[in-house]
Amino acid sequence: MASINQADQNLIDEMESTAERLVQARQSIGKVIFGQETTIDLALTAILGGGHALLVGAPGLAKTKLAITLGIVLGLEEKRVQFTPDLMPADILGAEILDESDTGKREFRFVPGPVFCQLLMADEINRASPRTQSALLQAMQEHHITIAGVRHDLPSPFHVLATQNPIEQEGTYPLPEAQLDRFLLEIDIAYPDLEAERKMLFATTGSHEQTASPHFTRQELMAAQNLVRLMPVGESVVEAILKLVRLARPGSDADSFINDTVIWGPGPRASQSLMLTARAKALIDGRLAPSVEDVIELANPVLRHRMALSFAARADGHSIDSVIDYLKQQIS
Repeated sequence: MASINQADQNLIDEMESTAERLVQARQSIGKVIFGQETTIDLALTAILGGGHALLVGAPGLAKTKLAITLGIVLGLEEKRVQFTPDLMPADILGAEILDESDTGKREFRFVPGPVFCQLLMADEINRASPRTQSALLQAMQEHHITIAGVRHDLPSPFHVLATQNPIEQEGTYPLPEAQLDRFLLEIDIAYPDLEAERKMLFATTGSHEQTASPHFTRQELMAAQNLVRLMPVGESVVEAILKLVRLARPGSDADSFINDTVIWGPGPRASQSLMLTARAKALIDGRLAPSVEDVIELANPVLRHRMALSFAARADGHSIDSVIDYLKQQIS
């Protein structure tokens, strides 16, 4: 049996240590967010993967509280923006103002907006106009913004947790496909089960409400994100990712069912997202490498916002999730 060199052993030790702290972080978040274990894991997966997440769920499911709690537990500076139809790009990015010194000299000074943080909560992002949504696009992808031709780098790390209400659609602007593709995961938040809701009733209506405690600093989180990228990936996992994504695209690689139901499929960023999130999930679960099962489990949150069905397919009762479930059967 081949011996493990010192560098590999150090990497293994670091992964195991980080996995133990992630267990503690999950438990701390679970004291505040009840009955949403899958949501917590997916949100942590998105941040460990270095990306952004779109939280989709009905009002009152602790989406905002989750973002605040993640900021505390992961040691990130968190800010919140309530998106409204009259919100302007400058309200998010910041603006230049004209200052006058005591000597009468005038010059422009940049005043940073709330986007200059490490964890931005974009509440009800689909209520903002396309102009404001696009202002956030460069920040999400490039991690910098440009005001009056001058580049301003955002803090590192930088993550966006955006929320969207799937029920109330009046007065909203659907997110463009280009912006949806910037989200590493779309996390659909379900209602808690009976026991979780019972526990939540007592925990949140008493005289003392439970709070989370920090388990990472900013530097430690960035080190964990680097570990995710160093994690080895087996050839079977790579093949499962490529097969899943390529089968989801209408064309020569797809079968007749996909060609009949899907208008457009996921691009290469979907493959990258599956690779990163599968690694991140393995680290959260305390494993040293991702598996094909991780790819299957993450297929829905990674792909559902990167595909569109034809009108005929929707009329026949198909949904994005049912089509993805069909794709997963092809690789399992």
